[in-house]
Order: sequence, then structure tokens, then C-alpha cells
Amino acid sequence: MRVRIGVLGPVLAWDEAGSELVLRGPRHRAVLARLVAAHGRVVPVDRLVDDLWTEPPAGAVSAVRTFVAALRRALEPDRRPRAPARLLVTEGPGYALRPESDAVDAWRFEAAAAEAASAPPHQALELLDGALGEWRGPAYADFDEAWAGTERARLEQLRLAAIERRADALLELGRPGEAVPDLDALVAEHPWREEAWRLLALALYRTGRQADALAVLRRARALLDERHGVEPNVRLRRLETDLLRQSDPGAEGAEQVWAVTAAAYDQTAGPQSPARLESTVGLLRSLAYTGGTGLGTAQEQRAATVAAAERLDDPELAARVIGGYDVPAIWTRSDDPARSARIVAAAEHALARLGSDAHDVDRARLLSVIAVESRGVPGPRPADAAAEAEWLARSLGEPSLLAFALNGVFMQTFHRTGLAPERDGIGAELIALATRHRLPAYAILGHLIRLQALSALADFGGADEHAKAVDLLAERHERPLARVFTDWYQAMRLAAHGAPFGAAEAAYRAAGSRLDGAGMPGVQRGLLPLALLCLRLQHRKPLLFPDDTDWGPYGPWVQPLLLLETGTREEAEAALLRTPVPPGDLLTEAMWVLTGRAAIALGDKGVKARVEAALAPAAGELAGAGSGMLTAGPVADLLDALG
Repeated sequence: MRVRIGVLGPVLAWDEAGSELVLRGPRHRAVLARLVAAHGRVVPVDRLVDDLWTEPPAGAVSAVRTFVAALRRALEPDRRPRAPARLLVTEGPGYALRPESDAVDAWRFEAAAAEAASAPPHQALELLDGALGEWRGPAYADFDEAWAGTERARLEQLRLAAIERRADALLELGRPGEAVPDLDALVAEHPWREEAWRLLALALYRTGRQADALAVLRRARALLDERHGVEPNVRLRRLETDLLRQSDPGAEGAEQVWAVTAAAYDQTAGPQSPARLESTVGLLRSLAYTGGTGLGTAQEQRAATVAAAERLDDPELAARVIGGYDVPAIWTRSDDPARSARIVAAAEHALARLGSDAHDVDRARLLSVIAVESRGVPGPRPADAAAEAEWLARSLGEPSLLAFALNGVFMQTFHRTGLAPERDGIGAELIALATRHRLPAYAILGHLIRLQALSALADFGGADEHAKAVDLLAERHERPLARVFTDWYQAMRLAAHGAPFGAAEAAYRAAGSRLDGAGMPGVQRGLLPLALLCLRLQHRKPLLFPDDTDWGPYGPWVQPLLLLETGTREEAEAALLRTPVPPGDLLTEAMWVLTGRAAIALGDKGVKARVEAALAPAAGELAGAGSGMLTAGPVADLLDALG
């Protein structure tokens, strides 16, 4: 049963049908609330006792254990007797709450608010409308204890900041009138929030109420001086000056430039103009870097743009449209294999129609598209396309073209295990090329490739440097998706260094929440369960997962181990025999390790021999760490066990 927990108001819990669960008395709810406030960390029993009672009674420890037992019955009614708890777990000296990352309203709110902080205005507004709608009253409204007060204050500050960010998004979208009521209420309740005063004045000004806007700024100045003895900050003072001059800050900025330019383009380039298709590709390329819905839209409309170009019966235009979407790719599984196949087919068709008349630049771009979009596709054609694209790009001496071609070469370096050093070399060349010619997207790609390769080689000192470089470049050039990969790297690094199970699990779950809404289903599907399974194997913990766990593409390699865990040996043997050869991708070595573990447990000499032969070239690597996302442990350890 999937449980939802609410702390943004009175503390409550609901089952998956939306029915409220019976949590017994206030002490039971206090235990649940205190564990939610710990964000997945273990709270020792002694600490729970101190937080529940000012003067703990005799038998307080036993009482806490009774509360926990009752909560477990309420939260996991279907758990079998003596089966380990999955939600409210015992760990070390205390307890921890380990629900799914989106099961707690406060956690959903924080994640949405954090994403909205750097999201485009339309996306920020959508995120914050949902996030602010989570609130039913003051957080942890039932409790006055110090721990609750601290968490309530922290969440309240995040809520106020979210209201301000929502108002800012409305202003950016040209809807100032909608921002006024919430901002008016905010400054009335929290008169020390200078950003709220600034936004309110700006919203009033943009609705044609200049006098009211100036009155708001003067009221803010008087209140700040009267209550705190301080001058308004520089942004408030500058706004007052601008409004007195009847100058709206930001009104002449990017939004107006965009509107004027778009209008002019609409007038000069007709709806059937081929130039529109080429311009659209450039726009979609920029949109893809925003992540989330932007990436999803870019991928969908790219395919539609390619189809439109093919219908115009101009193979040179089709080549430019197909090859113009050179967005760097780091993950070796496509988000939509069928869509990728259609784009590959279009590229092949364009090459065939151009024939020997194809310009080398068009040919190199089309071949690079084939190599990148054929990631994980067996056969010699993608690798041959990558090699020819690289040769053409080097002969032409065009940096961005070579970077695109090297991305294709990277995607085709998974035909066997143990190729992390080769990929590290590709990453190093990409970094040098991108730095020399100011290609930030490919600089990020190069650092991510080296992060992956060095992680596979257990060089975490080197990988750390590339993670830092990725984060700096991502912030400087507004590439939010890059942080998803570095967050996962930090979680994997914890696991690889033997961090306590609870800490590593919490880090993986937090990283998993970053994938929600990131627009990368090819990365997301099955990745978090796989990471947690590898972690459980590392810590020799039972492989207990809900029956409806979505293992994504990794199911065939996980199934024999899960069946072994439940004691169905014959079914496990049959599943092992059905296990296919892992596809060539970033998790090939990890899949072989899982197969090897099952073969050892089942004593299957034939499978053991196949695993040993496949993994021998990667004997010095950490299995799976080449993904930069998870690890299944040292390959050498498995090879020793196989021997």
C-alpha cells in the first residue's frame, strides 16, 4: 500500500485511495512527525523520548516502541508478521522513516520550490501553484515542541519565498494584476520582507497604478525605519528612483526584445518558409537545455520538424534540419527508441538522396545524428557512421562539428566491457576542444564523460574535479539537467566509499527525486530501484521490493536474484537461463555482475563462464560506476568469486 503523509497543517496520513489512516493518539502522530522532520535520517530512541516529553515518565522507551509498532500497523497493514518494515524502519539505535520521495507533502513542496527557483516563468508558475496548494495550515500544526517549531519556521520561510517567486513569475509573464492580492497579504503579515514590497510596487506600477506603487514604497521605507531602524535595500531604493522617473525596470529587457523580434519574423518569414524550419531547430536546441517540459517538447517537436522538412522534397534542407539539432547526449539509452529510429531513418534517407553531391559538412552532421540516435542499437552501421563522421569533421577543421562527431564516437564505445580509458580520452579531447572554442554544452559533456570514466576506474579524486567543473558550467550557462547527473554521482560516491546504508539510501532517493519531471525517461525508468538493489547487495541486506516495482529495462537481469530471495530456486534457474546478453551501454558491467551473482548462487557453470569472459577486460573497474549513477561493486571481486 502506498501511503501519503501530510505535515503542512495537522499531521495526517492517507492510504492510496485517499482515505485517512487512523494514527491513534497525539504521541503516535508526534513520533511520525518527528521522523518526517528528520528527512530519512535515523532518530535515536533516546532523542525521541526527549522530544516527546519535557519530563519523560518511567517506561518512556517502551512507550516509544509501542507507538512505533502501532504506527507500523497503520502505515503497513499488509505487512506479514515478522517481515521487516519497509516504511518505518529500525536502524541502529533508533528509527527512520523511508517513504517514497513524493509521499510527504513537505518534501514535495520543497522539491517543487527548489526547481521553480531556476525554472522559466511559465514552468515556475505551474510548479508553485501545485506546491503552495499543498498547505492546509501551519506546518506541524499539532505540536509546540522545539523540534517542531524549528522545522515549522524553516518551512514557513520557504513558503514565503515561494509566494514571492510565484509573483515574480507572474510579472515575467505579463500578468501583474494577478500578483497583487497575494503580495498585498504578504507584506501585511510580514512587513520585513523587502522583496515582497518591491514586487508589490512593481506589480502595481505595471497595472497602471503609479501613485499606489510609490505609496507602497514609502510605506515600506517608514515601516523598516520605525520597526528595525534600517534603510530599504538597494533594490527597493533603485525601484523608487525608477518609478519616479516613470521608468519600469525590466520593461525594455529580454521579454520585449523577444516579442518585437518574433513579431518581425512572423511578418517577414511566411508559415511555409523553409527558413522557419531551420530557425525552429535552433530554438528547439536552446529549449532542450532547459530540461523538464522544455526538453520533452524539444524532442517531440524536433521529430515533427524533421518530418515537415522531409515533406518539402529538398534533401539539402532536410540535411540541415536533421543535422542542426546537435544537443549533447550523455546517457546511452534513448528516451524514446521509436522516435530515435525515425530520426535515424530520416538521416539515412537524406544521405541516400544527396548521394555523392552531399557537402562534407552535411554528411558529417547526418552521420553524427545516426551515431548518437543509434545508442544501444546493435550492428556495425552506427559505429561505422561515428568513425566516418569523426574523419570528416577532423578533415574540415570545424570545432563544433568535431564535438558533435565525438559525441557519436562516445555513444559507440560500448561494444565490450572495460572501455572506460577510451571514453576518458574522448572526454579529455571534448573538454580541450570546447574550452578552446567556447562550446559550453560540449564542455559539460566532456566533464561528464570523464566523471563517468574515472568513476569506473575508481579515481574519485579525479571524478570530483569534473563534478565541480560541471556544476560551475551548469550554473554559469543555465544547464539545470547537468546537476541531475552530479547529484547522482555524489550518491554513488557515498555508496562506493562504504557509507552507512541509511545515508547512502537517502542520498539515492534524493537524487531519484531530481529525475522527476526532468524530461529524461530513458535515464529515469528503473534506475532508482536498480541503485537500491545494488546497495542492498553491497550491505548484504534482503532484496525486498514491492511487487509493483518498475525495474524498467533492467528487469531481466534483476529477476533471478529476486526469485532467489523468495526461495523459488527452480524459477530463478529458469529466469537465469532466459537472461539475455546485456546491451552495450553504461550499465553493461553492472548487468553482468548481477547475472554473475545469480549464477554463483545457483551453481550454473555455463553462465559463470560467460560472465567471466565478458567481464575479464573490465577487471580493474567498478561495475556500473561508469554510469556515474550507481555501482555494483568491484569487477575483480566477482571474478574472484567466479573462479
